[in-house]
Amino acid sequence: MKLMLALALMSLPLPAMAQSSAPADTPGRTPAGVQFVQPKDWTMQANGAVTSFVSPEADLRIAVVDVGGAADAREAAAKAWSLYRPARAPNVRLVTAAPATDGWSERASIAYETSPAERAVRSALALKQGQAWTVMLVDGAEATYNKRSAATSVIQGSLLPAGFARETFAGKVAHRLTPERIQALRDFVAQSARTLEVPGVGIALIDQGKVVWEGGVGVRALGSAEPVDAHTKFMIASNTKGMATLLLSVLADEGKLKWDQRVIDLYPSFRLGNEETTQSVLVRHLVCACTGLPRKDYAFILADQGAPASDTFRQLAQTQPTSKFGELFQYNNLMASAAGYLGGALSYPKMEIGAAFDRAMQEKIFDPMGMRDTTFDFGKGMSGDWAKPHGYDVDGRMTVMSNSFNYTVYPYRPAGGAFSSAADMARYVQLELSKGLTPEGKRVVSERNLLKRREPGVQVARDSWYGMGLFNRVAWGVPVVTHGGTLQGFHSNWYALPDQGIGAVILTNADSGASMLEPFLRRLMEVVYDGKPEAVDEVNAAASRLKAQARARRARLTVPGDPAVLAALAGSYRSPEVGSITISDRDGGKWIKAGSVEGPVATRKNADGSVSIVSIAPGAIGVEALVGANADKARTLTIRDSQHEYVYTEVR
Repeated sequence: MKLMLALALMSLPLPAMAQSSAPADTPGRTPAGVQFVQPKDWTMQANGAVTSFVSPEADLRIAVVDVGGAADAREAAAKAWSLYRPARAPNVRLVTAAPATDGWSERASIAYETSPAERAVRSALALKQGQAWTVMLVDGAEATYNKRSAATSVIQGSLLPAGFARETFAGKVAHRLTPERIQALRDFVAQSARTLEVPGVGIALIDQGKVVWEGGVGVRALGSAEPVDAHTKFMIASNTKGMATLLLSVLADEGKLKWDQRVIDLYPSFRLGNEETTQSVLVRHLVCACTGLPRKDYAFILADQGAPASDTFRQLAQTQPTSKFGELFQYNNLMASAAGYLGGALSYPKMEIGAAFDRAMQEKIFDPMGMRDTTFDFGKGMSGDWAKPHGYDVDGRMTVMSNSFNYTVYPYRPAGGAFSSAADMARYVQLELSKGLTPEGKRVVSERNLLKRREPGVQVARDSWYGMGLFNRVAWGVPVVTHGGTLQGFHSNWYALPDQGIGAVILTNADSGASMLEPFLRRLMEVVYDGKPEAVDEVNAAASRLKAQARARRARLTVPGDPAVLAALAGSYRSPEVGSITISDRDGGKWIKAGSVEGPVATRKNADGSVSIVSIAPGAIGVEALVGANADKARTLTIRDSQHEYVYTEVR
C-alpha cells in the first residue's frame, strides 16, 4: 500500500504551468535570477518560484526553487518541498555542509528516507547567497536518476547566483612547477591524507614532459612503518581502461582492427542481449560508454568466484540496453572488459583470451613504455612494495582490509584489474602528453590513434565528455584529459593538461581517498594559476561529511542483528542469474557470503516496515539484501542496484 501511494504521488501532475522542451542544453534563470542550464530533451515547467525539469521518462523531476529567507539549510529545504509539492513531506535522514564556492556563501546537502520497494531517490541541495536560499530538489525513480546522471550533473553544475561568473584560467599562462610549487602540492596531499585518515598516497608530478617529482606520503599499511614511495604498487582499478584502449590503438596501427569495424566481424561470438545493438557495435563503441548498456557491477561482485575471462561475453549476452544507442553516458565495465579481451584475441588468437590479453598488454604496452611495476598478476601485485587497502569499519574507524574482495575484478581485468605505481603511472601520463612517445623518445603508438581515444563522445556532466576509455573535461576553463579508478580500499586518478604540458598522478590506499581526488585537481590549478584557495576547504568538508555519514549509517543498523530476523534466515539461497548466498554462524554471529561479499551482518528496519540484512565488513558496509518470501512461501533475499534486481530463493 505504501509503495502504491508513493508511486501515485509521483505520477500526480503538477499544477498548470508554462512548459518547454529543449533540443540542446539551454541556459536560463529562475524568477530570482539564479542561473541554470536546462538539459537536452528534458521538459522545463515554470510555476512561480518553482522551476522543474522533467526527464524524458517523466518519472524523475529536478526542481530549482527560489525559497527566500530561512533560518538554515534544513528549513530552506522544507520550504522548497512545500512549494514544490505540498502533499509530500519526506523525512530527513542526514544534513551535511559543503564549503562555500561558486558565489554561494553556504551550501548543504540533505538526504531523505526512502524504502527499498520504492526504488526512489529524494535529495536536496540548499544554496545561500546573502539572505536568500535556492534549493535543488531531486525526486523520482532511482533507475532514471542513475541513467540520466549526465543531465542531473548539468543542472547541478550550472546553478550560480544571479550575475556570478565562475573563476576561469582560460587564456592565462601556467606557472612552471618550481620546487616551491611542488612543495605546496606535496604539503596539500600530506595534510589531506591526515584529514581524511588515508594511510598512504603515491604521487607524481610532470612538467614539460619531465617528471619533476615522484614519491609518496604516509605508510603502506596502518601499523606498519614501511613508507609509500614512487614504486609502491596500488590497485589502479578503472585507470586500466585507458591502457587497455591504448592496446586497441596499437592494434589499429598494426592494421589488425579499425575503430569503425563491427565487433562481430572480428569476434563472431560477441553478443549483447539486444540483437540490434549487437549488430551496431563497432570497436570504438566497446569503450565509449554510449551503447545504452547500464552499469552491472553486481553481476560479477555477487557471482560465484572462479569465473574465466570468457564470462565477460556470457554476461554481456544477457545484458539489455536501457537507453538508446549513442544517447546517454552509461558506464559499463563489461564492455570495457570485452574491448581488452578483443585486443588479446586479435594479438594472439590461439591463446585463451585472458592469457592473450595479459601477454598483449605486457609486450605491446607495459614493456615498451618501461612500466616495470605494473601487472595483472595478484601474486606479484601483492608482494614486496605494495600498499594494502583500508576502509571504515561499522563504527567509522579506519582499518586495514583484506584484498580478497578485489579479486572480483580479475576475470574482467581489462576494465580495472591492474596494479601500478606512481612512477609507472607517470610514464603513462608522459605518453599522453607526448602524443605517443616514451620519455626516451621511442614511439609506442601513432599520434593519430592515441588522440582518437580523446575525441569527445557522450556528455558526462557540464563541460565533461567521455571519449574511449578517457574523460575529457574543461576544468575552470582549462582542457583536461583524465580518468579515475575505484576498488575496495583503492581510489586514484591521473590528470593531463595537454596545452600546458603538465600532468599529475595520485594513488590512495583508503576508501576515504576518493574525497581527495577532485580537490587535488583543484589544488593543482590553484598552484599553477594562482587560483582562489578552495581545495583545503573541500577536503575538510569531505572529512566531516564522511564522519556524519558513518554515524548516520550506524544509527540505522541493529548490531548484532535482530535475533528473530537472523534466526529466520535460511542457510543457503540461490539465484539462477548470479550465484549463491550462504548464511552461517561464525564468531558468535551470522555471516553472509555472496560472491566476493563476505562478513558479519546487521539488520535494518526500513521506512516501509520491511527488513534488510546488511553486510558490515569493512569496505563492504551497506551491501544489503531485502528479506522476504515468494508466492510459494519460500524464503528469499533480494539485492538491488539502480537498474537491476537479483532474487535469491532458499535452497530446500
